[in-house]
Order: sequence, then C-alpha cells, then structure tokens
Amino acid sequence: MQIKVEKADLKDINELVQMRLEYLTEDYGSLTEIQSEKIRNQLPVYYQNHLNKDLFVYIVKSERIISCCFLLVSEKPANPSFINGRTGTVLNVFTKPEFRRKGIAGKIMNFLISDAKEMKLDFVELKSTDCGYNLYKSVGFEDVNSKYHNMKIILAE
Repeated sequence: MQIKVEKADLKDINELVQMRLEYLTEDYGSLTEIQSEKIRNQLPVYYQNHLNKDLFVYIVKSERIISCCFLLVSEKPANPSFINGRTGTVLNVFTKPEFRRKGIAGKIMNFLISDAKEMKLDFVELKSTDCGYNLYKSVGFEDVNSKYHNMKIILAE
C-alpha cells in the first residue's frame, strides 16, 4: 500500500466527523446517544470555521479516509518558551483498526512535523496514551518535565 498524506479540505467534512466519532468511541470506551448527537451536530460547523485556518487535518485515503491527525495552531503573546507566539497541539491521531501497524501514523506525524516547521511554530505538543507513546518518541517527541502543574476546571457538562 502506497501511503500518500494530504491535507483535508471542506469536501472531507462528513468523513472527518465520522473519524472523530470513531476515535472518541475508542478513546472513551463508548459515547452516549446524547454525546454522539451533540458532537455530530457541532463538528461540521467547527470544521467549516477552522479547517485550514487554525486546524489542519492530515489524512490518508484508500477510497475513504483511513487515518487522520489534527494539528490545532494557537497564537499567544510571545515569551521565551514560544518566541514566535505560535504553537501547535496534536489531537485525534487515529487509524482505522484494519490499517494499523503499517506505518501510516508515522508518515502522517512526519508530514505534520514538516508542515509545523514551515508554519514556524515554536513547538508542537501532545498528550500520549501508552499505545501511542513509542510512535511519538520515534518521530522526535520527548517527555516534558515542567515546574508547572497540568490543571483544569470543568465548566460544562
């Protein structure tokens, strides 16, 4: 199988919605009908507003999308850690189960990293599951040790 990575565009929105739901179902174990419906309704509007502006989705197709990875670009006030003020966050790295362990995710990640360099991002970060850890290490990601604590407050249910 020849692996060709490309950027998704607006014609791919329906498939991106489906890929995101498959990813979330696998990541969370399951989704309720209400969660699925809300996500399915929100995503097309989100993609319309953000795709190829501050959200870049890298895909591999075999008739349909079989693998994808999102790069969310954020612009922040510059500081010594991000002197250009632009950073990236990797989300939703997902390959359909029957296409896994064929090097697809690695190719997508390398394409994403090359694109991030062209965008002059200061860094790209991600949160890794144990399953994806070795993949991310193999393409150059490193564990982050920080004096800061990773914290959040949940405001919506």
